[in-house]
Amino acid sequence: MRDERLEKLAEVLVNYSTKIKEGDRVAISGEDVALPFVKAVTRAALKNGALIEYYIDVPEVDAEILKNGSQEQYARENIRFGACAKSDVWISAWGSENVKVFQSIDGKKLKQRRLANRENRKIYSDRIGTGELRWCGTQFPTNGDAQNAGMNLEEYEDFVYGAGFLYEADPVAKWEEMAHWQERWVKYLDDKKELHIVTKDTDIRVSIEGRKWVNCCGQENFPDGEIFTSPVEDGVDGHITFSYPSIMNGNEFEKVRLHVKSGRIVEATCQNKEMESQLLSYIDTDEGSRYFGEVAIGTNYGIQRHTKNILFDEKIGGSMHMAIGEAFHEAGGKNESAIHWDMITDMTIEGKIFADGQLFYENGRFKEEVL
Repeated sequence: MRDERLEKLAEVLVNYSTKIKEGDRVAISGEDVALPFVKAVTRAALKNGALIEYYIDVPEVDAEILKNGSQEQYARENIRFGACAKSDVWISAWGSENVKVFQSIDGKKLKQRRLANRENRKIYSDRIGTGELRWCGTQFPTNGDAQNAGMNLEEYEDFVYGAGFLYEADPVAKWEEMAHWQERWVKYLDDKKELHIVTKDTDIRVSIEGRKWVNCCGQENFPDGEIFTSPVEDGVDGHITFSYPSIMNGNEFEKVRLHVKSGRIVEATCQNKEMESQLLSYIDTDEGSRYFGEVAIGTNYGIQRHTKNILFDEKIGGSMHMAIGEAFHEAGGKNESAIHWDMITDMTIEGKIFADGQLFYENGRFKEEVL
């Protein structure tokens, strides 16, 4: 029996998020557990005349290669990533039965695999920036992700589909309403030169001069709800502490604290000291991973809990995040890296963001009177 919520999600992804048309080469990807998602999106895309390619990941097999293979065997280009990045449209699902499958893998091996895919990531970033590739990533609810979020599967399904407005009679109308509201703030920030972000254990200045802000309303991530840009590469100074756990490959880093000078991370620590060497292995992926690729504000107030899933956590209404590594070309960013790692902090208590000295965001809310 088909899940009507999943069918509705597929229709929104195909007709609103990526606007698939006849003849588009469409890549659909997900883990083996997400096969129902791949089938639902395939059905919706076929209606529009798309040419379908699909890619099923099996994480346990990847883990075997990483654990038991030689460097020649595991540090190889990801053929699936390359093929998807060269399509007209790429729709991908996150969702895993075991979110910790890579947790015990040697960090050096994971780094070497990331570096092996650096060229594919560049192709992906370049084509996203020019609009040649329409990409959207979403969540398929699984037991593994539900447990990681502290919910049972039924609760998690309600959370996932609710965050995407899929219980609404017309989800697209709700996303268009959000897009209109966010666009007002994008226009406000587009001509600003500097952000000053202040909250507990955080005081950081971010140059955004000449950069473009992007309105995220369900067309690259689904669900969505953020506005972001890429900082000027050497224009970040100060310190920032991320109050929410920072997740990478199943590893959790508590209260990551970064000290930054002229854009470069010069010191990185976390509360769970035994994880600091692993933290540094990610930050030292390459030279670009010592710099920032993104600064953003979460705007989806329908998401109010941390679930250890970046798709939702970076959108939490009342939060902001920064990402180390790869920048967004569509925002004017130039930093290149084999990694893009979002880290999030709560802004609802003592949080303030100034743009060129003007307070426009306080305690997790935009100050509407500024506009």
